[in-house]
Amino acid sequence: MICRRWKNLKINAVDLFCGAGGLTHGLRKAGVDVKLGIDIDPACRYPYEANNEAKFLLKSVEDVSVDELIKHYGNNNFNLLAGCAPCQTFSTYNQKACPSDKRWWLLLQFGRLVEESAPDLITMENVPGLKDQGVFADFVESLRKQGYHTHYEVIDSSLYGLPQKRRRLVLVASRLGEVRLLSPEEMGVKPTKVKDAIHDLPPLVAGEIDPKDPLHQSSSLSELNLKRIRHSKPGGTWRDWPENLVADCHKKDSGKTYPGVYARMQWDKPAPTMTTQYFGFGNGRFGHPEQDRAISLREGAIFQGFPKDYKFVPPGAPVKKKELGRLIGNAVPVTLGELIGRSLLEHVRTAHSTESEVA
Repeated sequence: MICRRWKNLKINAVDLFCGAGGLTHGLRKAGVDVKLGIDIDPACRYPYEANNEAKFLLKSVEDVSVDELIKHYGNNNFNLLAGCAPCQTFSTYNQKACPSDKRWWLLLQFGRLVEESAPDLITMENVPGLKDQGVFADFVESLRKQGYHTHYEVIDSSLYGLPQKRRRLVLVASRLGEVRLLSPEEMGVKPTKVKDAIHDLPPLVAGEIDPKDPLHQSSSLSELNLKRIRHSKPGGTWRDWPENLVADCHKKDSGKTYPGVYARMQWDKPAPTMTTQYFGFGNGRFGHPEQDRAISLREGAIFQGFPKDYKFVPPGAPVKKKELGRLIGNAVPVTLGELIGRSLLEHVRTAHSTESEVA
C-alpha cells in the first residue's frame, strides 16, 4: 500500500475543530491539500470557505462518521487527520478543569476517528497543560498501539516568526516512520516583533473604524480608561499610573499580583498571547504601543499569523467584536500550521528516499 503511494507524494487533509481556518491556512501555505474543515460553530463557515479552497462541514465531531472523512482522502495520496480540540479545559486560565467537562472528551472523539479512518499522518495542537493530563497520555498510547510513531513538544511560536508569545503543544504522528518538527533554522525563519507586524496599518483613535477595512477597528474607551492608557508606558504596568487612576481591585493585596492588565505592548518585542478578549484594553497587555487605544480586531488576527487581507465577515455584514474575538483568539496560528505542514511534507520525502534506497 505504501509503495503504491510513493507515486504521488501529496498529502490530503481533513481539519477537525477547524474554526476560522488558521491551521488549514497554514497547512495549505506549506503545500498540504486540505479538503475539508469540520466545526460545530456556524460563524466559522464564511472565513473558512472564503479564504481556503476547502469545504466546510457544520457538524459536531462526535457525530462525524468515518465515511465522511474517507471520501475526502485521495487513494493515491497520503492522508492527514488534523485538529485542535477546544482547549479551555486544559488552559492555565481555567481553574476548574475536570473530566466532567464535555470538552475533555472531545480529544477521545479525535482518537475514535483516528482509529476508524487509519490516516497515514496525524497532527494535534493544544495548550501546554494538556500534556500533563491522563487523557493525553491515553491518546498517545493508543496511537502507538495502532502502529504510529509519535512526537510532541511545546513550541514557542515566536521563535518560528509568529509576532506573538504563544506556547503550544504540538503533536505529529506517522505510520511511515520516525517523525519530528522542523527547527526554526530549518524553516528559515526568525523572531518577529510587534513593529514588524502592524507598524504600517492606518492609525486609529479609540472607537474608530478604518473605512477600508472594517476589521481594523478599536474599541471605545471611557474617559477614565483614556487617562489610564495615556499614562501607560510600553512594557509598563498600571503601577506606573497616578494613584487616583488605579482600580480599586488593584489596591487590594489580591490584586497587586496581576500587573499584566491595562498595559501597552512594546514595538521591539512579540505581542502577548492573544485571548478571545484581546480587543479590550483592560483584558491584558493589549494596549497599542503608541496610539491611545486597544489593538484592533485586525491587529489581533495579524498577531495570530493571518494575512492582512484574511476575510472574516461577508462584505457589508456587521462586525461582531465578541464573536470575532473568539474566532481569532481561539485559532491555531497560521504560522504553526505552516510549521506542521512543512514538517510532515519533509517527513514524507525523507521516508520516500529511505524506501527507495532499501528497494
